[in-house]
Amino acid sequence: MGHREDLLEGAKRCLIERGYSRTTARDIVEASHTNLGSIGYHYGTKDKLLLQAMVEMSGELAERMMAVGPGDGDDALLRFWEGMIASFRNDPGLWRANLEILVQTLHDDELRSRLADTQERARDGLGLHLTPGAGDARRAAGSVHYALIMGVMAQHLLDPDRAPSAEEVVRGLRAVATKA
Repeated sequence: MGHREDLLEGAKRCLIERGYSRTTARDIVEASHTNLGSIGYHYGTKDKLLLQAMVEMSGELAERMMAVGPGDGDDALLRFWEGMIASFRNDPGLWRANLEILVQTLHDDELRSRLADTQERARDGLGLHLTPGAGDARRAAGSVHYALIMGVMAQHLLDPDRAPSAEEVVRGLRAVATKA
């Protein structure tokens, strides 16, 4: 890998380990085994490098979400949620970075725009993945699933012992669906 790729991988590690607001240019340089000048040469600024790292991490996160279940059968949704909750517990740094970057979008139009595109792909992908027969309602179904993922993720990051299990999420979805 060259310096550009090394910087990007170092920035991703720093986002997971330190978070967005606590990552310095020196942290990235140390993690990537490069030099400060490389950040300016390849990305312009530390913030633009972190933006690129977060956009890529968000894309990777969306791919992970699509890789979890659901398959066919009655327990497909349960398998999906078991996989999502395992991801919250196994990769908390990635999910914390994802949550932290949402706050940063309030102050950065470029970041907001790029992450909004990633979010839209996630909604579309979730709709197709989890509700392939939904037709015109597929995007709406994906939006509901995405919102639920973000909410359950926040609960698991804040209080994993009292956060809902996969079974509770699915039972709740089915209860809501029967009242609709």
